[in-house]
Amino acid sequence: MPARRGQQYPESLNLESKGRRTIAKKILIVDDELDMRIYVTTLLETNGFIPLSATNGEEGLELARLEKPSLIILDLMMPKMGGIKMYQELKKDPDLKETPVIMLSAIAEKTFSHSYKIMSQQAGDEVRMPAAYIEKPPEAEQLLEAIEKNLKHHE
Repeated sequence: MPARRGQQYPESLNLESKGRRTIAKKILIVDDELDMRIYVTTLLETNGFIPLSATNGEEGLELARLEKPSLIILDLMMPKMGGIKMYQELKKDPDLKETPVIMLSAIAEKTFSHSYKIMSQQAGDEVRMPAAYIEKPPEAEQLLEAIEKNLKHHE
């Protein structure tokens, strides 16, 4: 069961993975679509991660500050605070700015990149692009590869 606001998980859990002990990493999923949260949460749980979930950017930012996840999977189009705004806020936070973020959206990557550059220039905020961008619906292997690559790079 994924953690929600107010629910605490230990900093890490020791899990047996392919015959060696590993430390489970917390991964925050921020997506307003219930089906997508269930899909990603299940994928993470079955691969030894500790999933946390939020339904919008405001909730996601609050949970990220509270739980300090190892990685964040972030949708773009959400109510209250969208993914781009949440991403920009994460990159301003001294405790979260180095946390890798994988954008997961139905918007084409090329469209996102163009829009993001324009929005960043208009805001006067030159924030680097996310660690990865995956279009919905994600293939399980593609998402897991992006997670593993970014967790290794971030260690």
